[in-house]
Amino acid sequence: MPTRTRQPTVHSFFSPNGLLSQWHPNYEFRQGQLEMAEAVARALAQRKHLLVEAGTGTGKTLAYLVPAIISGRRIVISTGTKNLQEQLYFKDIPFLQQHFALPLRVCYMKGRNNYACRQKIYDAEREPILAGLEEVADFEIIREWETKTETGDRAEICGLPESSSLWNKIDARRELCSGQHCPQFNRCFLTLMYRKAAESDIIIVNHHLFFADLAVKQNDEFGGIIPPYAAVVFDEAHEIEEVAGQYFGVSISNYQIEDLRRDIAVLARRKELGSEELDRILISIDICSGQFFDLFGQFEGRTGFNAQETFLEKHGQAYRNLLRALDLAAAYLEMMREAPEEAIALHRRTRDLKAALEFWMESGDPSFVYWVEARGGGRYLQATPIDVSPILRERLFERVDTIILTSATLAVAGSFQYTQERLGLQGARALIVPGQFNYETQALLYIPEQMPDPRDPSFADAAASEILQLLHLSHGRAFVLFTSHQQMRQVYDKIVFDIPYPTLLQGTGPRHALLEEFRKTPNCVLFATSSFWQGVDVPGQQLSCVIIDKLPFAAPTDPVVAARIRRIREQDGNPFYDYQIPQAVLALKQGFGRLIRSRSDRGVLALLDSRIRRQRYGQVFFDSLPNYRVTSNLNEVENFFHV
Repeated sequence: MPTRTRQPTVHSFFSPNGLLSQWHPNYEFRQGQLEMAEAVARALAQRKHLLVEAGTGTGKTLAYLVPAIISGRRIVISTGTKNLQEQLYFKDIPFLQQHFALPLRVCYMKGRNNYACRQKIYDAEREPILAGLEEVADFEIIREWETKTETGDRAEICGLPESSSLWNKIDARRELCSGQHCPQFNRCFLTLMYRKAAESDIIIVNHHLFFADLAVKQNDEFGGIIPPYAAVVFDEAHEIEEVAGQYFGVSISNYQIEDLRRDIAVLARRKELGSEELDRILISIDICSGQFFDLFGQFEGRTGFNAQETFLEKHGQAYRNLLRALDLAAAYLEMMREAPEEAIALHRRTRDLKAALEFWMESGDPSFVYWVEARGGGRYLQATPIDVSPILRERLFERVDTIILTSATLAVAGSFQYTQERLGLQGARALIVPGQFNYETQALLYIPEQMPDPRDPSFADAAASEILQLLHLSHGRAFVLFTSHQQMRQVYDKIVFDIPYPTLLQGTGPRHALLEEFRKTPNCVLFATSSFWQGVDVPGQQLSCVIIDKLPFAAPTDPVVAARIRRIREQDGNPFYDYQIPQAVLALKQGFGRLIRSRSDRGVLALLDSRIRRQRYGQVFFDSLPNYRVTSNLNEVENFFHV
C-alpha cells in the first residue's frame, strides 16, 4: 500500500505519477483536472474568487475537494442536489480518508425536514396520529430504523415509500419543536448535526440549504444553522441565481395557512389546551383563508400580478379578515403558557406569515416582481427579486473572501461576463477546462434543414416525424426533451403508438422512478421537459440519443423573465442578447450534456430548431458548444449508429 502523507500538495495528487494514480486502479491523468485543482488551491491560499467551467469528464469533484481539504480552512461545499451531497460524503470523502494519516473532519447538512424527530416518534406511539394501514406499516419501519440510525436522515430508509404521508408528521421541522426544553435535545439528530458541523473543516450542504441559511442571516447575523466559514465552493453554480431568488423573495400560500392551522390544533390537543375560543379561531382561519385565496381565480401555471391596489379596493375586506384571523391566532399562542417553546415557534411562524402577506399585498417594492402560481389546489403568492446580483454581492461576495463557482455550463462563447453580471461577481479569476472527451468522434449533432419555425403551427407535426425517424435509427435508447409540457404532451400523443419501443412520460411517476425505469429497460424512450435537462447521468449505450425540440429560450410570458427583460430594457440594455440568448445557451449545454458521460459513450444529439443555422445569433450557440461534428443528413445519422 502506498505510504500515507500528512501534507500532500495539489501537484502531488494530480500529476501523471501522483498519489491518485497510485491509489486508484482506473485513474487517468487529466491535464484539465490538474489545472483546475491548482487554480482552486491558489484561490484558497490567496483569498480570491474563482469561476471554473469544467467540461464533462474533468473530474471536477476531486479537483476542488482535495485543495479544500489540504487548505486548512473551514470550507462549505454547496451542491446542486442532495444526491451529489451524498456522493461527496459517502464515496469521495471515504476514498480520500483511507490515504490521509489524520482523520478528515467532514459533515453534511440538509434541511430539517430530511431528519426524523425522536420525540415525535415516541409521541406517536401514544397519540392517535396514524391514519390507515399504510401509515401503521410505515411507522413500524421508522421505529425500528430510529433505534439503529446515527444520523436520522430519511435517505437511509430504503423501505419507506417516497410518498409516505407519515414522514411529514414525525420529521424535525421547526414547527412544534421545543428546542433545548425537549427531553431528547441531547439525542436530537439536529443537535448532533449542528455539533458535528461546528467541529468540521469541510461542511457539505446543498444550494437550497445554503441560501435559506444566508437569507436568515440577512435579518439575524447570529441566526442560521451553518457555522461560520472561510470559503465556499459552489458545484453546479449555474443554478445559483434561481435558488437565491427563491430565498431572498417572499412566498405565501393557502397550504402554508392550512399547515399552520393544523399545527396549532395538534399542539393544543397534545398539551390539552383546546377551548371553544381556539376552535372559533381555527375555523376563522380556515374560512378566511379559503375566501381570500379563491379570489385569485381558477387557472394553472404562473401569472404576473401588479394589481394589488385594485384588488384591495375590491376585496380589501377578505384580506383584512385573514390578517385579523392570524392576529387572533398569534394572541392565543402568546397565552399558551404551558407550552412556551412550541407556542413561541408557532407564534413566530404566524407573525412571519402575516408579514409576508402584508409585504406581498402592500409593499409595492419596485425591486421585486409579484406573481401568482396555481398548482392543483394550491395558490402561491410570490415576490421575487428582479435582480439578485446586489444581494449576492453584498451578502456573499463582499463578506466571504473566497468563493469558488464551478459547473460544466458557466461560459457563453468563451466568456463569463453573463454569469458574473447576473450574480454580481466582480474581479473574479476565471478558467475554462474543456471537456475531456473526443466529441468529434463520440458525438454527432444533427440539425434538420427543412423544419418550420418552432412558432409555426405546423412545427409539432414536423417535429413528430423527425423524432420517429431518429428513434428508429437509434433503436430507442433516447431522451426526447421539450421546452414546454404542452409541446411534450402534443408530440407524445401524436407518435406514442408508432414507437416500437417502451416509452416513459414525465408526470406519470416520480422523477427518480422514471430514471430508474429508463436505466433498466432496454431500448427505452423518455419524453420529458426541463427538470431532466440537468443532474441526470445515464452512461453507456442505454442513452444513445438526445433529441431537443427547440432552442431553450425562457418563455417571455413568465412573470420573472418578463420583469428581468423589462429591467434590462429600462437600463438601455438589449435583453435578447444580454439575457435571453446567454440563458438559452447555458440551458442547451446542460441538455446536450446528458449524452456523453464517459470516454466509451457514443451518441447523436438532435436539435429540431433550424434557427440555430438561419439566425445570426445561432453562432453564439455553436461557439459555446463542444466541437461536435454537424450534419443535416439522416443517412449520416444512420451510418453513425452502425459503426
